[in-house]
Amino acid sequence: MTRLAARALLAVVFWPALFFFWFLGPFVFFLLSTTSSEVCPRLETRAEFLAAANGTIPMLALQSLIYAIPILCLLLWGRLSPEPARARQIVTCVKLFGAAIVTGALWEYGSSLVCDGYGQPFFSPLWQMTNYLPIVSLVINVPLYVLAFSLGRAFSTREDDPADDAAHPDQDVV
Repeated sequence: MTRLAARALLAVVFWPALFFFWFLGPFVFFLLSTTSSEVCPRLETRAEFLAAANGTIPMLALQSLIYAIPILCLLLWGRLSPEPARARQIVTCVKLFGAAIVTGALWEYGSSLVCDGYGQPFFSPLWQMTNYLPIVSLVINVPLYVLAFSLGRAFSTREDDPADDAAHPDQDVV
């Protein structure tokens, strides 16, 4: 009974975190973590650009911690119901998540340095290449979302006990 309650509690945390943080969160955090286009024209020195970009680091760390909630739920579910096939999928999910976090952080930090195209070229043109990271992020996140969703569905659905089926002999088998 306690194992079922723990799985239900994880489902209550997992599904809202998955939908609100993973699907809606990127838009909110991207708007909060990048340097605003109103601020860009006022940045004149390399130090000001660096200060604006470094100011995004705490937000990126918070974002990563919040995004890790569904992954932590999957890891806990894996501990409650250990299965080798699911364990390999969870490891794949963790690796994809790590790649997504690194790619997303580089993109958001780099876009702060580039300052949405309004800034002066104080930094290497390599930072302008971060404009292509959303494509890489999409290539990583689509399989991550599908895998996390399917694992969450598998872990949060009730697995009927075979003993329960034997306890109801009045059911007709057709």
